[in-house]
Parts: sequence; C-alpha cells; structure tokens
Amino acid sequence: MAINIARRRFIAAVGGAAAMWPILAQAQEPGLKRWRIACVLPGSPETIKPLATALEQRLAEFGYQDGRNIKLVTRIVPPQPEIVEQAITALLSDIDILTVLGTVAGVAAKKLAPQMPTVFCAVGAPVEIGLVESLAHPGGNMTGITFEAAIEAYGRRLQILKEIVPHLGRVGVLRASGDANVKISMSALERAALQLGITLSAFDVHSADDLDGAFGDIHKSGMQAVIVVAGALVYANVRRISELALQAHLPSCTAFREAVIAGGLVSIGPDLIDMIRQVPVYLDKIMRGAKPADLPVQEPTRFDLYLNLKTAAALGLTIPPSLLATADEVIE
Repeated sequence: MAINIARRRFIAAVGGAAAMWPILAQAQEPGLKRWRIACVLPGSPETIKPLATALEQRLAEFGYQDGRNIKLVTRIVPPQPEIVEQAITALLSDIDILTVLGTVAGVAAKKLAPQMPTVFCAVGAPVEIGLVESLAHPGGNMTGITFEAAIEAYGRRLQILKEIVPHLGRVGVLRASGDANVKISMSALERAALQLGITLSAFDVHSADDLDGAFGDIHKSGMQAVIVVAGALVYANVRRISELALQAHLPSCTAFREAVIAGGLVSIGPDLIDMIRQVPVYLDKIMRGAKPADLPVQEPTRFDLYLNLKTAAALGLTIPPSLLATADEVIE
C-alpha cells in the first residue's frame, strides 16, 4: 500500500563534464519536420542512465525515433549549477525543444532560454521559484512534472524519523548549496520541526567532495539523525550518502528509494522512472502544436515508503509495526 502525501487534484491536459548518447544514423522520413530535442540530465551516469533509457523508450512508444523523425541529444552532466548552465548554453543554438531534470536545471533553463519550449521533470515548487505562473496555467515557455509538495513531504519525512527514533531531538539537514529547492524545503522542515519538538541544523555541500566533511561535522555536532533535502546532487550521490550516514551511526531519511537500497534507513518519495515517462507526453503535444503555457503541470500523488531493516538493526533501532504495515518495500 502506498503512502499518499499529495492528494490534491490538478487539472491535467496530458494523461568530461558531459556525456552524449549516440545518435542513430537512420534516414529521416520525407516531408516531416525532424524536431531537435535536447535533454539535460544532471547527475551521475549510474543514476541517470536508467532515466534516459526510460525517456527514449517512452518516446519510441509515441513513434519517435532518434535519427528518423527526431534528433535527440541527451547530456548527463555533473549536478553543479555552473556546469548545468554551460551544458544548456552549448545546446541552445541547435534545438527546438529543451527537456531538463531537477530544480537546478529548471532554474538554469528559465534563465538561459526564456523563449525555448521547455519540459521539466522532478522540479520542486515550480510556481514558488518562478518557472510557471500556476500549475493549472503555466503561462510561459515551461511545463512538466513537479517532484513533490514540499510542505507535506518534508513534514512526513521528519515525522517518520520521529516514529523510528522516539527521543529524537536534534536532526542534521544535508542540503546542496545553489539549489533553489532548499529554501522552500527548509521552510517546510522548520514548520514540522516546531510541531515535533525537534531542533534542526543545516549542513551545506556544493559537490560530492564536500560530503565526507559534512558528515564529519554532523557527527561532531551531536545530531541524532540526518534528513536529506532532495535534489540532483544528492540523487547523484545516494550511495555515498547512505554509506556515510551508516558509518556515522545516523538514521537517515531521503526522498529516493535508491538511498535505502544502498543502505539508508528510510525514504519516502515519488518514482522518478514513472515521472520521466510522462515527459514524452508533453513533448508529443508540443510537437503537434500545443504551447507549454497551455499544458498544466502535473504533480505526483503516489509516494512510496522504503525501509531497510538491516540498517535499522545495525543502528539498534526497531521499526514500528505501523510503518512496516504501510511500507511499499522492506529490505531485509
């Protein structure tokens, strides 16, 4: 049974710094425009390639094939804002549509390509950070799929940690500097922490090189658990973050199930593969003449709960039966 955080219903009109996937050398169908689509996907090859594959497969289901009736260029780039901006800038002169993954890339696309039709995926709070006017009526050059409703999601994550660690009083918040999602997520966390009697302390990282030092600081500061703000940088480093949390003997909660599979304690969040498979729905509509301004933004309503019992045992924790009963997957 899935845990549903966002139940609100929105109107929907739609059911080395870079690596480039190869372009298939196939003939273009005569008489048809070959749309040029660029996908900028910040992260690591390990975490991003399954998403890129899902995107290509879904495009094929709509009848679009790279080298025949579209030109598709996918770039996997490190999740630092300046590198993402460089990747987008390098592509703009030779594309018709831009697709981006994550808040950092969404913000960069809005800044650098305010007129380019753009489909985003897994962006946190696109209204609040200025990407669209509203979810139902984007009103500009961008539309797509949000990642979560931050207020509800982060409140639930903190509550789950409190259920697992009843005497929880101090929580470290690991967050990526330069990610526009951080401010909104922190506001939601602070609101929930006040209600739960928890004190939060923030620890910023700019790149993967900062993670070891950040966890050292979290441990020295006497934090009893760590909650990770969702974003491209942490998604690219879910395995290392889970390892460091366990080494520091810290219960961890993230938005990504990959973290729990890698040894983290608990995660609750949407399925990124399912989300990115919705991107071609938008691309198809735009290529058929629709404008991003008129295509409502979608928000996921299904959030899955993952628990790692092996990690819980290593930390000397007992998962409450109520959480076990509602978990979508329990790793033993």
